[in-house]
Amino acid sequence: MTQRQFASVTVELVQGDIANQPDLDVIVNAANAELRIGGGVAGAIHRAAGPGLEKECIPLGPIRPGEAVISSGHNLPNAHVIHCLGPVYGRDEPSDQLLASCYRKALELADWNGIARIGFPAISTGVFGYPLADAALVALQTIRDAAPTLETVSLIRFVLFSDADLAVFDRALKEL
Repeated sequence: MTQRQFASVTVELVQGDIANQPDLDVIVNAANAELRIGGGVAGAIHRAAGPGLEKECIPLGPIRPGEAVISSGHNLPNAHVIHCLGPVYGRDEPSDQLLASCYRKALELADWNGIARIGFPAISTGVFGYPLADAALVALQTIRDAAPTLETVSLIRFVLFSDADLAVFDRALKEL
C-alpha cells in the first residue's frame, strides 16, 4: 500500500475489491447515466449492495458526465455510495475537466454529509476507455487540489482492480 498526505487528508492506493471495503464510510461507483446495475465497477457494487440500491437510485437519475449523487449503501458494509458518471473518452469533452468534476463533486458530497473515509475506483478507465495513466493524473491532481478545502474527509483510498493498475497510480502519485 502506498500512502501520501495532502493537507490533512491521507491518500492510499491499494489493489482490491471496491465493494469490499468495510472500514470506509462511503465507496464511489463508476456509474452509468441511469444509475442502474451495469458491468465493471457498477455491476460489482450493485450485486454486493442488492436490488434496493438500484431501486433507490433510479429516481436520482439520469445524471450527466461529471455529476455525482449519493445513496445509502444497502447490503454493502459502507453507509453510503456516491455515484459518479465519468466521461466516455473521445466523446464527452473536455474529458479531463469532466473526470476532475467527478472526483471534486464526490468529495463535496462526502464533506457535506460529514463523511471521513471514502474509496474511489479508477473512474472512466474501463468500458469508457479513458487511458489509465492520464486518468490517474487527473484524479490525483484533483484530490491534491481539493484536499485543503475538505473539512470532514480525512482518508481517500483508491481501490484499484489489478496490480498493474496500482503501479500506474503509484507512478502518478510519485510524479505529483
